[in-house]
Amino acid sequence: MERIQMYVNGTWVEAKNGDVIEVKNPANGELITTIPRGTEADVNEAVRAARSAFNQKEWVMIKPHERGELLMKVAAKMKNERDELAKLETLDVGKPLTQGYADVDAAIRYFEFYGGAADKVMGETIPIEDGMIDYTVREPVGVTAHIIPWNYPIQIISRSVAAAIATGNTVVVKSAEDTPMTANKMTEYFHELGLPNGVFNHVTGYGHEAGAALCSHPHIQHITFTGSVPTGKTVMKLAAENVVPVTLELGGKSPNIVFSDCDVEKTVETVVRSIIQNAGQTCSAGSRLIIEESFKDQFLEKVVSKFESLKIGPGIEDSDVGPILNKKQFDRILGMIDRAKSDGRLITGGERVLIKGCENGFYIKPTIFDEVPYECEIAQEEVFGPVLTVLTFKDEEEALKLANSTDYGLVTGIWTSNINRAHKLAHSVESGQVFINNYGAGGGVQMPFGGYKRSGFGREKGFIALYNYTQLKNIAIKFQ
Repeated sequence: MERIQMYVNGTWVEAKNGDVIEVKNPANGELITTIPRGTEADVNEAVRAARSAFNQKEWVMIKPHERGELLMKVAAKMKNERDELAKLETLDVGKPLTQGYADVDAAIRYFEFYGGAADKVMGETIPIEDGMIDYTVREPVGVTAHIIPWNYPIQIISRSVAAAIATGNTVVVKSAEDTPMTANKMTEYFHELGLPNGVFNHVTGYGHEAGAALCSHPHIQHITFTGSVPTGKTVMKLAAENVVPVTLELGGKSPNIVFSDCDVEKTVETVVRSIIQNAGQTCSAGSRLIIEESFKDQFLEKVVSKFESLKIGPGIEDSDVGPILNKKQFDRILGMIDRAKSDGRLITGGERVLIKGCENGFYIKPTIFDEVPYECEIAQEEVFGPVLTVLTFKDEEEALKLANSTDYGLVTGIWTSNINRAHKLAHSVESGQVFINNYGAGGGVQMPFGGYKRSGFGREKGFIALYNYTQLKNIAIKFQ
């Protein structure tokens, strides 16, 4: 495919050092394209352009509803090119085509949602005393940085960039070096809008080079990062040097808590889907099945049957389970599986799958471990692969203890027909999102998303995410 360039100050550019990074198809290992290996010098240019644009009357004078109209135009463009975007996302990440389409549809909804919200971010009046009017206004923070992970690039760019632009900021996006395709396509859309130069900028490169330079830049006013806990800590440290706020989404070890009075077929279907989506390379993956002990055998039999019927193969063929992104991720997952064999009982999977014609792709058979201690690695740490760990409980108290037993707290699913029990658990579980008799709520563009504990802090999605990109000013007027 055509070589990808960076986009800085309204111009398509190469890296100043001339270096490039190869981008490979995870389905078969073939070269897709190359991207510039951006470094500090390139990031400096992008931030300088964004800072200049933020202070220019041309951008400042655009009314909130006009910013919303710009975002709606991006949504319309994405709708017109939905097929191409879905195929690019699938080619880039490796996920099944159906999931690629779902990601594109969610991305469209983000632009529509924040486009509609752009002129609805309001302040408050505060009663103080007679002769005094006190009110607040929300103003854009300035230049915002958006560091995008490789697993859901089109969704995560859309949810943060749309919110930032809706509130009047200028942005610098750093896409993942493994998955830049849809980020580049969306950059084309912003270019075609005719925005003032520097409002939207896209840099490419490695995290430890371009990403680190962006996080440590003194003229960045907010950083949105999705990724691993260790990298999130680094982002925080770099941002702290400049006293810059961050929104961090750092993964999870999310449980589905299943009681014997659940809707069995619906629960089985969703439990399986929640762990195999994107080959388990999902921060909110339902990677722990916490199930009522007396009910485990009959339920688990159905889950295993589903696992073993899944089609594994290239995402472009719309297989149920696509490849792992790259060898580094693949080796890490298999290493965790091998170590878990001494902790619990491997029921199914746990091995590489070779696909004819795609021998250089990294495919893993969906895996289930049973009878593992709750404190062992496979039950505590994020695998980021299609690996499900089974734990059992005798009563609600034990179920809650197991659900809260990890350092993560991103998503929890609760499956029961007893609504009192469901509310009680939802109240006590340490999790940023709780789903009762469902999991994911169709993407949930309107629902705040973020975690407790090591899953990060701050919230994305929904109206509340707009506040990430504003700063509050209080104004008091004495009139007598």
